[in-house]
Amino acid sequence: MKLIGSTTSPYVRRIRLLLGETQYEFVDLDIYDEGRDHLRRCSPVLKVPVLIDGARHIYDSRVIARYLSALAGAATLTWEQENQLTVIDAANDAAVILLLSKRSGLEVGQDVLFYRLQRERLQTTLQVLADAVTQGQFSRWDYPAMCLFCLVDWLDFRQVVSFDGLQTLLEFRDANSSNTKVAATDPRQG
Repeated sequence: MKLIGSTTSPYVRRIRLLLGETQYEFVDLDIYDEGRDHLRRCSPVLKVPVLIDGARHIYDSRVIARYLSALAGAATLTWEQENQLTVIDAANDAAVILLLSKRSGLEVGQDVLFYRLQRERLQTTLQVLADAVTQGQFSRWDYPAMCLFCLVDWLDFRQVVSFDGLQTLLEFRDANSSNTKVAATDPRQG
């Protein structure tokens, strides 16, 4: 197996954590510069991660996780876990939009509908996730917990949001930081 991605992508990192001790090749690309052509050859959606297993190319972290779960004969996610992933992905998507817009020289703090919706989505989803952590919904180190960890750590790494009132999320991240795969996939090391 080969995983195409970027060390700074939270979507790639979650798959790297899920792969754990599985043997695979990791191809780290700068997807906004010289790695763009490679990505174009691997995926028509031009997003990471991409998992290549033989002739099969799988394009989305949720689909890759499902594929890996099926290969391992693991139980499928519950509907509650699927909903948790939807909330995590909504927060992640809104944060990525804000970061890429800012890097493109756009003013993300302006009061326009598009950015207002992203900021609202991010704040709402993060509060729901903080409440879920408080309720113990992420107490097991499973795929949803890995995804939440990657989101929170990426938000902190990229300084996309203030964690005022969301300290529970940082505490969750810190409590899971000692995992060896977490350290090995830390985007700050690249």
